[in-house]
Amino acid sequence: MSETDPESTRRPAHAVPPGAAGTARGWAESVLQAAKTQDAAEGGTDPRAATGPRVPVLLLPATPPRSEVVPMASAVLPAAGAAGLVAAVVVPLDRPGIGWVLTGAVLAGAIFAVDRRARPRDAPRHFTRASAGWAALSLALLAVGAVRASGWLFILCGLAAAVTGSLAVVGRRTMNTTFYDVLAVPIEAFGSIPWVARGLRGAGRQRGRVFGAVLAALAVIVVFLPLLTSADATFAHFVGEMVPDLGAGAIFRWGFLFCVALFGVTGACYLLASPPFPATDGPRTARGDRLLWTLPLATLVVIFAGFVAVRIVVLFGGKDYVLRTGGLTSAEYARGGFWQLCACTVLTLGIIAAALRWGPRELKGDRIGQRILLGALAALSLVLVLSALSRMWTYQEAYGFTVLRLLVEVCEIWLGCVFLLVGVALVRLRSAWLPRAAIATAAAALLALAVADPEALIAGADIDRAAQGKPLDTRYLGGFSADIVPVVAQRLPDAGCVLRPVLRDLPDEHWPGWNLSRASAREVRLPAADCR
Repeated sequence: MSETDPESTRRPAHAVPPGAAGTARGWAESVLQAAKTQDAAEGGTDPRAATGPRVPVLLLPATPPRSEVVPMASAVLPAAGAAGLVAAVVVPLDRPGIGWVLTGAVLAGAIFAVDRRARPRDAPRHFTRASAGWAALSLALLAVGAVRASGWLFILCGLAAAVTGSLAVVGRRTMNTTFYDVLAVPIEAFGSIPWVARGLRGAGRQRGRVFGAVLAALAVIVVFLPLLTSADATFAHFVGEMVPDLGAGAIFRWGFLFCVALFGVTGACYLLASPPFPATDGPRTARGDRLLWTLPLATLVVIFAGFVAVRIVVLFGGKDYVLRTGGLTSAEYARGGFWQLCACTVLTLGIIAAALRWGPRELKGDRIGQRILLGALAALSLVLVLSALSRMWTYQEAYGFTVLRLLVEVCEIWLGCVFLLVGVALVRLRSAWLPRAAIATAAAALLALAVADPEALIAGADIDRAAQGKPLDTRYLGGFSADIVPVVAQRLPDAGCVLRPVLRDLPDEHWPGWNLSRASAREVRLPAADCR
């Protein structure tokens, strides 16, 4: 690894190891000494020397000294190895199940225990209430796999849990970008490899003890497990449930899960041992060209105001008035405007973010003008969000409800929440907290979607349309998960024809893959139906 590797860009939030005290001061002194050396080499004196030494940008070290990185604690590898074993045995990689949330709880406990043991008593705590909130949100997202059987829903929740889990480990907002904060743990998993290697080189005796203990445990398993399984059939069945298959595919899956969990724990411990520099939330004076920002924002406000005025006319004239004056069908009206409104909403959000970041606010008038323009823009954008939602609802009434259309509606609702957060940020013109707040609302929206049971919701809405004489796409419903079984079985006369492929594809699962929806679906008994 080069001399400017990622591990040297951080410093610990607690006491540094012996010999590393005062490195920040020494780093600054070395920078000043390098500046003086360059001045002497150039044979001249900086005319600004009266106000302080010149510090050339090119001489600034890219990173603080590497000695500020805390050595690896002895408990890191045992905790990471235990977490890896739990993940290999418990996680059902091919489907949602209770094993996901159990593994997430084990990983969180291992990281917290290692950090608490390695951190000195007088050191400040890294885990705050915000960290606990992010961790709880991660576990709640993983717990969706124990309740809902929908694969696409759990994939979204799993990705969101990885993001919120990374924010829980990072803790406070850092000087890096939000992109780094949400991916800090997987990024530092690679950076922790040389850190772990140095820790292993300095713990030869401890490594021998661990290796001996592992060999002794394996010997106990090899001797006693066959005897006990042959002595009791129930215990043998339980062991078979724990270790269902020893084929090449299972071994590869176990190895993959073990490595992911192990490097996840080591990356998180490395991040806690040497956290990034925290960002400051002090007041910031943005400097920008007033005309360059004011005129485009005012123009956009005028355009949006005109659109809102037309929408008010539609509100009083009704949908028939719009269809008659525009010469459109109901489906054409909804389909023709939804995506354009979505694009306007996203672009407007980007413009507001840029204005909050770089817009002028040196004078009081600048700040008042920014609040007025951006506040009006956020309020009018909410009208765009409502208009897009109404158009999508019209389209779904015409053509039916699908997963994609529901997800688009949820995204629009989330964008509306973000615009409300923007309005709150305009009160003090501080937006540093907005990215994390937007991530939290997105995760909360996913949890709300999981609670609403989206596939059952879609199936029920489509069945209601069918009761009104509209067509029902039974093949589409047959591709759903076990989440739809109770709704379809109760509300559709020929439910057996729709649910036959759903019930046929239910997997034979061991206890880590237990799922409430699949367990409930297995208990449903459907009458015979003629599906020709």
